[in-house]
Order: sequence, then structure tokens, then C-alpha cells
Amino acid sequence: MNHELSTMNYKARLSTLIFMFIPLLMFAHGVSQSDQEILTNGGLLAYILVGAKHMVTGYDHLLFLVGVIFYLSNFKDIVKFVTVFTIGHSITLISATLLGIKADEHLIDAVIALSVLYKGFENLGGFQKVFSAKSPNLLWMVFIFGLIHGFGLSTRLQSFDIGSEQILAKIVSFNIGVELGQIAALIPIVFIISRWKAFKSYDTFYKVVNWFLVVAGIGLFIFQMYGYFTH
Repeated sequence: MNHELSTMNYKARLSTLIFMFIPLLMFAHGVSQSDQEILTNGGLLAYILVGAKHMVTGYDHLLFLVGVIFYLSNFKDIVKFVTVFTIGHSITLISATLLGIKADEHLIDAVIALSVLYKGFENLGGFQKVFSAKSPNLLWMVFIFGLIHGFGLSTRLQSFDIGSEQILAKIVSFNIGVELGQIAALIPIVFIISRWKAFKSYDTFYKVVNWFLVVAGIGLFIFQMYGYFTH
């Protein structure tokens, strides 16, 4: 009985801690005037810096990758799937920015929010439980969502005034920064998830985090759609 109460208290504390972060997610991601000043006054290194900062604070991108990492069992697979995601978002980031193709930031971020919801839903066995079907091929889905995330990154980059010189070099530098920020953010995430697998509480941790992805995806989608219709 005491053990059951202890487990319930643990689950409640972990759930409360994680869900406390939802309001913070709503306001942690955006284009700032200070970033514009860095890009205006700096060279290509400034674009690497801002790109890295954007990914480290890019909670929607990282939440999706957290969901992907939960699905994988070894380092080789993590590298493979993260590489596919990187290729996908690099394609659309570079090409859409060069061609000047962009979408409303709220709409593209709403779609990205759905990718977070999708991954949590899949990890919880949603396709089998709800649709009695196997989930789509994950590698292809990661690539497709990578394209969507890259379009979001491109739309964000195009919100800045990047001038008319060295356009390709600036875009590539921003993309390099994104990759460096992604690596920096993923190292502690992979470490925590892989280490937690050794503890009995891992199943609880797995369920709570993936339910968080579902709730966060829904919350972020509603937030972005509200922003779209009110702005």
C-alpha cells in the first residue's frame, strides 16, 4: 500500500513539474529586436549565433525530436533519424529562403505543433489503440516533418532584415547555427532519456513525457491558431 502511494505521489510530482512548463512554451519562441541588431552589426558568425539560439530556444522543434528519441533504442538509430530530420529542414530552410517563399508564422507553427502531438500520440500506441493500425514509417515521417520544420525556420529567418549581399552565405550560416544548436540541445536530452531507462520509474517517465507532448501539441496548436485569427 505504501509503495503504491509512493508511486502515485511520484507520478503526481513528475506530472506537475512537466506540465508547469506549458505556459513557458507559449512565450519562449520568437524573433527579437536584439537578434536583429546582432545580424545587422555582425558578419556571418552572427547568423550562426542567432541560428543556434533559435534552435536551443525552439521548443517546438526540440519537443518533436524528444518524441523521436523516445522511439529509438540505440545511438546509431538516433544519429540516423536526426540526420534525416536535419536533411529535411535544411532543404526547405535554404530553398524557401532563397526563393522568398514563406507562410504566416502562426500557421506554420500550428502545423509544427501538430507534429509534436503526432509523435506523443504515436509513442503512446495511439495508432494501434485508436485506429487498430500500424503507425506510418517513422523515417519517412521524420523527413516530412523535417521539411515542415525547415519551412518554419525559413519563415522565421525571413522575418529578419538580412540585406541584399551574401544572401546564400547568410542562409547557410544560419542553417549551420541551427545544426549546432540542435546538437547542443540534444546531448543532454539523449543523456537523460538513455540514463533514465535504467530506473524502474522509466515507464512512468515515458508515459508522462509523451502525454506532455500530446497536451503541449494541442495547447501550442490552439495558441498559434488564436494568434493567427487575432493578428
